Amino acid sequence: MLRIDPGQRKRLIEIIHSLTDRFKEAKLNGWLGEAEGLQVSLQAASKKLAAMDQTRARSKAPVTDLGIPQIRQP
Repeated sequence: MLRIDPGQRKRLIEIIHSLTDRFKEAKLNGWLGEAEGLQVSLQAASKKLAAMDQTRARSKAPVTDLGIPQIRQP
């Protein structure tokens, strides 16, 4: 699985805005096939942004409980 470079977050947001504008234009012009393709791309970009945000949140969150080590008997 490829990881997204956190430094490209701003660019990904720009892509999402562009896809949204293009999707609206396609709907207004009745380009249903184009609109469907743009919607798929928009959903994928939104998922990537959400995954990037989740990764960032996890990396900044403190570790609260590592548990107690257990010694296993042979």
